[in-house]
Amino acid sequence: MKKVSIFWFRRDLRLEDNHGLFQALQENENILPIFIFDKNILDKLENKADARVEFIYDQISLIHQELAKKGASILVKYGDPEAIFKELLQSYEIQAVHTNRDYEPYAICRDEKVARLLNQQKIQLHRYKDQMIFEPGEILNGSGEFYKVFTPFSKVWLSKFDSSKLEDFKPMHWKNLMQTEPLELISLENMGFMKSDISIPSKTADEEIISHYSQTRDFPAKNGTSRLGIHLRFGTISIRKLAVKAADLNATFLNELIWREFYMMILALNPQVVNQAFKPAYDRIPWRNNEEEFAAWCEGKTGYPIVDAGMRELNTTGYMHNRVRMVVASFLTKHLLIDWRWGETYFAEKLLDYELASNNGGWQWAAGTGTDAQPYFRVFNPSSQQEKFDKNWKYIKKWIPEINSDKYPKPIVDHKFARQRAIDTYKSALNQ
Repeated sequence: MKKVSIFWFRRDLRLEDNHGLFQALQENENILPIFIFDKNILDKLENKADARVEFIYDQISLIHQELAKKGASILVKYGDPEAIFKELLQSYEIQAVHTNRDYEPYAICRDEKVARLLNQQKIQLHRYKDQMIFEPGEILNGSGEFYKVFTPFSKVWLSKFDSSKLEDFKPMHWKNLMQTEPLELISLENMGFMKSDISIPSKTADEEIISHYSQTRDFPAKNGTSRLGIHLRFGTISIRKLAVKAADLNATFLNELIWREFYMMILALNPQVVNQAFKPAYDRIPWRNNEEEFAAWCEGKTGYPIVDAGMRELNTTGYMHNRVRMVVASFLTKHLLIDWRWGETYFAEKLLDYELASNNGGWQWAAGTGTDAQPYFRVFNPSSQQEKFDKNWKYIKKWIPEINSDKYPKPIVDHKFARQRAIDTYKSALNQ
């Protein structure tokens, strides 16, 4: 059997500034790059034209092409990761496996299973920091505990951040890649998926957008946000390079990257938040969970234009403007008193840039159930939000062409009534 060390791509789909790949290539070994389309994840996706799966496939294809220029290739498998590694142990004399850390509960469990399997053969799974600037446990308060409030977390984060000390992991030893014949990639169809008609935003970090981010980010009709979420999610861009650019161009944009790390830290250290409120008392809230009202929300037919425009944008493009995400989440949880987990699950199915930590954190923030959340008695007024951030109705008219006709539905609930109902319901539940 051929001796190899393996580099395992996951949420780091790039060759440049890839920490784990850099470390693997330092070894004087044949490095075999691999990617596993994880059956445990893919089998749960109901939409078989999921644009995210196609996006991953396309990125793997690009890596495949780049490696071919170096006389190498990437081995692509579809299945259960532990089972795949059992197969690889039968095919190669594996010296070590290198990969970048993932902090989601499933990923942690998956990696521990693979690590135990490898350890039985005296093979080490080396894991590196790549998708965060500061990992969970690196930003702590004076008592050595994690921060539960964002502002002090962000202050410590900024005090430790020094862009000049961020290493650019430029691979210098491509010769260590295992020289192979070009391999055929498994097809989307073989995994039960097909191409999507949803387009993917560019991974170019537009400096003009980032520079003006503070002024434009709240207005959904403007092209004022980076749309880089999917690229951060799957690591087609380097968080280190983006953070350096943000630090040079716009403090507000950098602050959004810190929010991302705050929620990743919360999830990693509190995995129960996937299914439970961060603040346990909020699990006592008696959600109404009216299925007809939930369907109206999903379809963008609530009679509240800013809410409906957001949901239609999401359903059509796989994207929703950040300001509007807060409005629609507040509406579902406060106006309709529908469990935040219903909304979180719907976003998980639809968002191109879906990331468990940020999605969960954002929904719990809107519902008032999470860490550093907006208080339960703060209920967004959709009409006020619309007047403030889309007063010319440009965004709304784009997504609701029937807005001024009798085809557009009447509001499914009165704002004043819904607001008071929400406050009373939360207050009663929390005072038990």
